[in-house]
Amino acid sequence: MFYYLLKYVLLGPLLRLVFRPRIEGLENVPASGPAIVAGNHLSFSDHFLMPAMLKRRITFLAKAEYFTGPGLRGRLTAFFFRSAGQIPVDRSGKEAGQAAIREGLKVLSRDELLGIYPEGTRSHDGRLYKGKVGVAVMALRAGVPVVPCAMIGTFEAQPPGKVVPNIHPVTIRFGKALDFSRYAGMEHEKAILRAVTDEIMYAILTLSEQEYVDEYAAVVKERQAAEKGARERRFPRAPLS
Repeated sequence: MFYYLLKYVLLGPLLRLVFRPRIEGLENVPASGPAIVAGNHLSFSDHFLMPAMLKRRITFLAKAEYFTGPGLRGRLTAFFFRSAGQIPVDRSGKEAGQAAIREGLKVLSRDELLGIYPEGTRSHDGRLYKGKVGVAVMALRAGVPVVPCAMIGTFEAQPPGKVVPNIHPVTIRFGKALDFSRYAGMEHEKAILRAVTDEIMYAILTLSEQEYVDEYAAVVKERQAAEKGARERRFPRAPLS
């Protein structure tokens, strides 16, 4: 109930009015039946803009931190995501990844749309990063098509760390559904999972025209944070007099 209240009354009309998003390829999203929508992830606002524009309900696997934040803001955020039917995902290890896959397969077993960001985290610099193979595991196990999606302009509208979005044109572009039925029963083969994931990421790249980085975003973020910390320890700022 709250999902449709947000979509059609509270949030959807506001997003359309403010961002006036341009939608391309909406006909590529199946009108019925299970499917995965796999997109790039540039901004917190991605969680709201894509669902608001789709005709069908879509359930996202959202990071668990959205459900466990402290204080009033944290409780409100958790309430919002739960009410919108989003599923918390613990990203802290291999077992957590398996739990996320199980939850995603439950959504697909109900003939619903599942939204996933194969990069596993938001891009911190607007580039597209290497995809994790969980999307391939779910696509092959469930035997469902994968619709690539590119969010364009949301990084400029709400870059990391910005709470109030900028007014910036946004395009949401859906590509033709990818069929991986030729790999049925091969979801335990690492080479196949990597090939399927890379094909999905290439489709997203073609739609988004981003610069591609053949590394996981989380690894790059950690390395850059460590390098920044090392520089600050080596060249500490002088105290203000």
